[in-house]
Amino acid sequence: MAKKIALLQGNEACAQGALYAGCNFFGGYPITPSTEVAEVMAGELPKIGGKFIQMEDEIGAMASIIGASLAGSKTLTASSGPGISLKQELIGYACIAEVPCVIINVMRGGPSTGMPTGPGQSDVMQARWGTHGDHAAIALCPASCQEIFTETVRAFNLAEKYRMPVQVLYDEIVGHMRERIVFPEPGELEVIDRTAPSVPPEKYKPFDTSFGDVPPLAAYGSDYRFHVTGLNKAEDGFPTTKAELVDAEERRQIRKVECPEARADIESNEEYLIDDAEVVVLAYGSTSRSARYAVNELREQGIKAGMFRPITLWPFPEQRVAQIGEQVKAIVVPEMNLGQMIFEVERVVKNSCKLAGVHRVDGDPLTPSQIIDQVKEVL
Repeated sequence: MAKKIALLQGNEACAQGALYAGCNFFGGYPITPSTEVAEVMAGELPKIGGKFIQMEDEIGAMASIIGASLAGSKTLTASSGPGISLKQELIGYACIAEVPCVIINVMRGGPSTGMPTGPGQSDVMQARWGTHGDHAAIALCPASCQEIFTETVRAFNLAEKYRMPVQVLYDEIVGHMRERIVFPEPGELEVIDRTAPSVPPEKYKPFDTSFGDVPPLAAYGSDYRFHVTGLNKAEDGFPTTKAELVDAEERRQIRKVECPEARADIESNEEYLIDDAEVVVLAYGSTSRSARYAVNELREQGIKAGMFRPITLWPFPEQRVAQIGEQVKAIVVPEMNLGQMIFEVERVVKNSCKLAGVHRVDGDPLTPSQIIDQVKEVL
């Protein structure tokens, strides 16, 4: 049977990916350039018995998806830079309480209101360090409408598997462009649900690490009763100030994402013409589309260029980037900001090769010619 094919906007593809993953609750607040995600979810969720709620603001939207997730739903919210800023306190709550949820950030310029209708990649560091304290972070960055669909599915899988909030970052360009989408059949893409408790209700502890670094999660409203707090807590969920318990909890929550096994599961990258490259363009999101064109042009001009595209921005693929730094003469990092991901590259490359950035913040996309000019200059 032929697969369903449609011409979809990136934001529409995001909503469809969420539905494929089993999302049954959306809590949001309209904001350019992400509003179409909410529009589609508002129309589709009631058809499948799901719930859509427009909250009074972005803070309420984040609170609603945390509550719905704890009640057993797969939950989604969508926003842009200023809205994500407002959500930060509750993103931190979701981190420490280990609540699975997915946060879509359709990036634009900033700070503050910035340029709402123009593209930007201003929230890369916000996705990692926006909320306070030590915590793990997972952030994915698709570069096409089809990839928005599949990465949204993967975001739900990672949120459920690692019991934590996961952010999907793409910018206004990909969010508002339209491309051909091939819908996968049910079961074609893996869909993961959170691990449920295997013990009777009277023995359940919501942060019982005897089951591993990611404890099973029961649902409020079921036979299981448990305590959730934003404070450091013991395995029963009640607050504690015992130094050894606080330290162990903080380290476990980071370890569950940063350990080698988890990194191998979470990290996803694309490599293009890397093997013999003398210069590599490290680009993400819509900027990688210009980067690929630039690499092809440079190859035609006799320059051995390649492209490395991190699809998982956080955890940052430091091991592979360090290897590339040892292999090439230079790395060029184009970004629609004044320098964010380039500092992660600098940290792991450690002067093993030349490093240069290409930055644009005027509301227009980076062009292949800008990238080509910087490659030639750095070489």
